[in-house]
Amino acid sequence: MKIKDVISLLEELAPLSYTEDFDNTGLLVGDKNDTVSGILVTLDTLESVIDEAISNNCNLILSFHPIVFSGLKKLTGRNYVERTVIKAIKNNIAIFAIHTALDNSWNGVNAMICDKLKLQNRKILIPKKNTIQKLTTYVPLKSVDKVRGALFNSGAGNIGNYSNCSFNIEGTGSYMGNDKSNPVIGKKGELRLEKEVQIGITYQKHVHSSVLKALFNSHPYEEVAYEVISLENNNQQIGMGMIGELETPLNENDFLRFLKESMKTKCVRHSKLTQSSISKIAVLGGSGSFAINAAKQAGADVFVTADLKYHDFFNAENSILLADIGHYESEQFTKELLVSFLNKKISTFAVVLSQINTNPITYY
Repeated sequence: MKIKDVISLLEELAPLSYTEDFDNTGLLVGDKNDTVSGILVTLDTLESVIDEAISNNCNLILSFHPIVFSGLKKLTGRNYVERTVIKAIKNNIAIFAIHTALDNSWNGVNAMICDKLKLQNRKILIPKKNTIQKLTTYVPLKSVDKVRGALFNSGAGNIGNYSNCSFNIEGTGSYMGNDKSNPVIGKKGELRLEKEVQIGITYQKHVHSSVLKALFNSHPYEEVAYEVISLENNNQQIGMGMIGELETPLNENDFLRFLKESMKTKCVRHSKLTQSSISKIAVLGGSGSFAINAAKQAGADVFVTADLKYHDFFNAENSILLADIGHYESEQFTKELLVSFLNKKISTFAVVLSQINTNPITYY
């Protein structure tokens, strides 16, 4: 298996097309055509992690955070980023980062937090915009089932808990081919009126190429008439953060103890207690201050996240409990998620869980 094959598997879990604009995901170091000897999964890529990969015969590091976040103009070893990249290159070790692509995944970072807190009835907190597209095409009657089935098989037609969704309108299409045409139905230079079905079908943008390939391969016409538009609809499966419910409500103090224990954190910084029962919980792994208002608007009793600043806590306004569990702590179980996913997909080489705690913060 080559690195590009592993990347294809990872895109099933977290398509890179859903990476946030500010981020730097994908293959950061290495050749995608190299054969994989082993994969080391880590939260951060540091020099010590490169050494761990070497000792485990892993030539691909799957890192949640990108070691190269902003551009590198020089590689002189003057800081930890440059030293890490240099060591990786010298030892022919590739580095792949998945970061916000996994943040936005339905089965990603925030799903792991929900699992740890045993939350039910989950929904995306901030659905990602412009991720749903609509295809409209026109197919002769006798080929409708073939084309529609191919589109379904390519990943189109899924809406929430429903699959094979489409809308179909019968009508009459017209065309006339020039002297260079080769019409499947009718003759060149002849105006043709053909009974056709207009198929309307939606899909998530990461399967765009697959959907168009299925359309062109299954459609009988020499020239396929189709239109694709982006929709403003909220995507129920892609976006930042999640919100769910506890099976049994807790008072605030009991919840904070439960949170601290479940997320294995030594410290929970929180806003003033609201003296309310905790039932509905919003979560967002990593830096989540931007989602405070979204959590409040969603009616959450508490918002669990990280990296809240002093003034962020004022935004609680006694209407929500803000709980900062730490950046590393909120994302620490991501490694287990990735290892579990890859182990189900790969059996030809080892997928190794890094044993290095890369948390740069310590508590006294």
